[in-house]
Amino acid sequence: MQDPQVVVGSGIDRSRLRELVDRERMSYRAGHPRSLAAFEQAGAHLLGGVPMTWMRMWPGGFPLYLDTAHGATLTDLDGNSFVDFCLGDTGAMAGHSPPVTAAAVARRYAELGGPTTMLPTEDAAWVAAELARRFGPTHWSFTLSATDANRWAIRIARQLTGRPKILVFSYCYHGSVDETFIVVGPDGPRSREGNVGAPVDPRQTTRVVEFNDLDALDRELAAGDVAAVLMEPALTNIGIVLPDPGYLDAVRALATRSGSLLVNDETHTFSAGPGGCTRAWGLAPDLVTMGKSIGGGIPIGAYGLSAELAERILGDSDADILDTGGIGGTLAGNALSIAATRATLEHVLTDAVFERMIERADRFTAGVREVLAAGRLQWTITQLGARAEYRFCPQPPRTGGESAAAADPELDEYLHLYCVNRGVLLTPFHNMALMSPATTDAHVDRHTEVFAAAAGELLS
Repeated sequence: MQDPQVVVGSGIDRSRLRELVDRERMSYRAGHPRSLAAFEQAGAHLLGGVPMTWMRMWPGGFPLYLDTAHGATLTDLDGNSFVDFCLGDTGAMAGHSPPVTAAAVARRYAELGGPTTMLPTEDAAWVAAELARRFGPTHWSFTLSATDANRWAIRIARQLTGRPKILVFSYCYHGSVDETFIVVGPDGPRSREGNVGAPVDPRQTTRVVEFNDLDALDRELAAGDVAAVLMEPALTNIGIVLPDPGYLDAVRALATRSGSLLVNDETHTFSAGPGGCTRAWGLAPDLVTMGKSIGGGIPIGAYGLSAELAERILGDSDADILDTGGIGGTLAGNALSIAATRATLEHVLTDAVFERMIERADRFTAGVREVLAAGRLQWTITQLGARAEYRFCPQPPRTGGESAAAADPELDEYLHLYCVNRGVLLTPFHNMALMSPATTDAHVDRHTEVFAAAAGELLS
């Protein structure tokens, strides 16, 4: 794994920052009138004026409206084109509409038909075998999202262990799984701020510790009531937080000793390589969950478990996973999603392509570090394979709590607006940049140029 470099230096003039944010907001509004009009009209019937409320998180007061997207570029309703480093927050890691995936989807839907029949296709066995090759677990099943994959991994773990609780890491991200909206607070565990309509206090269902804190993990697992340790091998949705040397091996050992199953959620950490962190770092989880990126933009999720666990759950007379258990859903494992996933894994997100994507991320990281060093900025950038992210703190955070404390919404808005106003798109939730197979050196260098200009104006 990469060893992040720290670049430290002078602080930021907040009055200057506010002036720049105001300027960039005006520029954004002036440059996207059709998107603004579409957003205002949509409010009559769309909750929050958008198809999904998190789309309001784009900076500038309203989101861009999509016209077209191909490869690593995107064009909005106003005809503005962008180098897209957001890529659907990893959902389009394969690039937008890779031709081989598009052809597989068209053939399955238009020529072969039957995308929703509740019948299996031969493609599903191929995809399961490929996921087993990449990640290790031998037996796989499909959902329509990583959220559902995590939900079913948790239910299987509870059934197999007879234990009620799960353990997660503060500020982790596992989709909208109810049990995971819990963080470590100054007075102990608490529901994460903004948790909507929690069915129960998450302390009833979940234990939580800080990432990289082995003592806390050992203490919580000692209670003997944890069915599964659900973890990202590196935190990703609170900035990238990498594991300390030896940490993940110790987590594996503690989970085994306590009788808890270990679940690696590779939905975002798939960027580490063709088998995610599990393969890149030689990890040995009991279950792996996946989503988003393996379908080339078509909704899919998957969870895999070892042969031993598969035999146990299938042979459990008290676990009716065929019917009452309700694992999956009518559209889970549908022929269209599976066809898209096979095409993407077989021809797009291959081992060789990942090497090129990571090389682009190396170039991206090096460019940002040069800018930070030149400006003596107290920021860092951390890389996880094909993705990289800068954080506004002098040292790379070691825990989710540290990374959350480093959040700076004003700086976030400035950098996002500055970039988008000059044709570069980052992930709106954080300063994440992802490389796709279609990302080029020129795309990376354009970001470096814009980032340098943004830093220069901030420091001038």
